[in-house]
Amino acid sequence: MHRLTGKVAIVTGSAQGIGAAFAKGLAAEGAKVVVADVGDGTATADEIVRANGAAIYVQTDVSDPAQVRALVAETVERFGGVDILVNNAAVFAKLGAKSFQEISSAEFDQVMAINVRGPFECAKAVAPIMKARGGGKIVNIASSTVFKGVPNLLHYVSSKGAVVAMTRCLARELGDDRINVNAIAPGLTMSDGVLGAPDDFTPEYIQSNMNARALRRKQVPADLVGAMVFLCSSDSDFMTGQTMAVDGGNVMH
Repeated sequence: MHRLTGKVAIVTGSAQGIGAAFAKGLAAEGAKVVVADVGDGTATADEIVRANGAAIYVQTDVSDPAQVRALVAETVERFGGVDILVNNAAVFAKLGAKSFQEISSAEFDQVMAINVRGPFECAKAVAPIMKARGGGKIVNIASSTVFKGVPNLLHYVSSKGAVVAMTRCLARELGDDRINVNAIAPGLTMSDGVLGAPDDFTPEYIQSNMNARALRRKQVPADLVGAMVFLCSSDSDFMTGQTMAVDGGNVMH
């Protein structure tokens, strides 16, 4: 049974990696999906269409409010509305581990613009559409690093802590409009970005991360899809303001 038949979902940062897994997972449940990414998401959208799903790609920089508004307008024009927003776009794998004293102000601001203001701009743009449709689902992507205070990624961890706080505030503000706002906090996931940065994510680092989990194996993007579908479906209608750690039992809270 397709739990999202008739729903329209925007997934940011879905050209590859975790976002692409989300887009394909939601489409498999019947949602019409908009692949939004600053990079080329045509391949993800085409794969969904080849599997008899409905999808389009819209190039979008989530830190640019004009582009976000254009994304939402095109979604409404093509599919008639927005029921689901997945705020997945973020800067992570290319940052590199460094002391907070070595993080430049420009890099700090870039991370905040994409990882924090991006979800804000997207939520702000879709909320009126969801209200008019009688409700919706917003799912933000946080990180289990927030609950561990991981060192040498202060700007990234701080940005994801802000996402947790934003999730709670949005849930309070949008509850009367039947818009559920929740977050998923993944652990270190073998995404395209992580696999493409072997100098930062060495086998030793990955093994150390695995050893801290109750389920001692590598996390892959597919491990997050079930939680995403749950939060986007009616199964989670009485759940809002929550952050689900999906990391193999590294973080328990």
